[in-house]
Amino acid sequence: MKKVKNKLSRQLVWLIGLAFVLLFILLGLVLPKMIMPVAENNIYGYLSEPLKLVNNGNFNSNLLDTEIAYIYIVGDDIVATDNLKDIIKVDSLDALLAKIKDTYGKFTYNHKNYYYYTMKSDRITKIALSDDSYINKTKKAILGAIFPIVLFTCLLIGLILTAWCSVTVRKIEKLKSKIDNIDNPDYNHTVEFETDDEIRSLALAIEDMRLSLINQEEYRNQMYQNISHDFKTPLTVIKSYIEAVEDDVEDETTALKVIKEQTSKLEQKVHSLLYLNKLDYLKSTKNIEIVPVDMEKIIYSEIEKFKFHRKDINFIIDIDKKSHYVGTVENWETILDNLLSNFMRYTTTTIKITAKQNKLILYNDGDNIDKDFLEGIFTPFRKGIKGEFGLGLSIVKKTLNIMNYDIKIVNEKKGVSFIISKGIHK
Repeated sequence: MKKVKNKLSRQLVWLIGLAFVLLFILLGLVLPKMIMPVAENNIYGYLSEPLKLVNNGNFNSNLLDTEIAYIYIVGDDIVATDNLKDIIKVDSLDALLAKIKDTYGKFTYNHKNYYYYTMKSDRITKIALSDDSYINKTKKAILGAIFPIVLFTCLLIGLILTAWCSVTVRKIEKLKSKIDNIDNPDYNHTVEFETDDEIRSLALAIEDMRLSLINQEEYRNQMYQNISHDFKTPLTVIKSYIEAVEDDVEDETTALKVIKEQTSKLEQKVHSLLYLNKLDYLKSTKNIEIVPVDMEKIIYSEIEKFKFHRKDINFIIDIDKKSHYVGTVENWETILDNLLSNFMRYTTTTIKITAKQNKLILYNDGDNIDKDFLEGIFTPFRKGIKGEFGLGLSIVKKTLNIMNYDIKIVNEKKGVSFIISKGIHK
């Protein structure tokens, strides 16, 4: 079933209209009840004042009010104004007086409310009596004064809310248009909001996301190009030597040796690429066991692997056994494998490994790294020193991050230090 499109602006108008309807219904039901105590207090004052002027049963014509009837009682004599029968129809005055028990109050007769007020002095009792006409007029006057103010206030608030909603909806429509064209380079993505509110923050976040997607796309394209180049080189060499053997230009023994070397390089590159993808998976799923490791044992094991690669290199080891390291043996071996493989290419004579204060510092006395290469040196397949591509340092960085470690590179006066310490990565 196709859903009917209901714009946000229309929803807001309906919501404001519904709020006004509910407000006026509540005012119509609740306000009269709230006014009632005030009106009743007012009618008792309205009834009591004329009684002060009634004396000896003589009712001044100026005091006679068609809405108020007066009763004057002296002993057994009872005098009432002529309009009493117009206000309340009772069979006898005694039946009426039986309902008047307090100084003032009200009673119900024939489903209609009546209000009275009495004044007593010696043997004289004066009573003022009225129906609910005055109450109704008072309520009507109060409501007549309040409702226009409430109506005007509500309309003013409604106009303000409608204007605000209209501006907000236009902002949202701009953001929607921006999102719809997020991959359109010809679209004007500039969205300026004068008010620094949550919508502006959302617009800035969307712009940051758009720029991030552009950077990721550029990075992905660059990485694909670099991967293609890095994989193409050994494949080209292999193909060339196969053709050379077929053309009897090169002997099979030499060709097989070169092909084996290039195949080994290609295999290592594929292994590194798969391992890098594995790290991305582990980071996203956080599926890695972090346990204490014996760093001294790992370091000496790694040195045994590399000390025969270049016999001219002197290894210096400085280990503080009080330091603690966590992770997995496999991950730390991968980190040291990649760093020491890198050191083998650039070290002059000395590699020093220091494990102290829960830090791991690997130093080699090779040339300093150019500042232009330091920025983004951990980026996969980034062209580095001598125009080489690689994944080694990227694997080191990501492996450390998933174990909550960080790494930084410092150019010393002579040589380079790689400093590994506890980081803030989760």
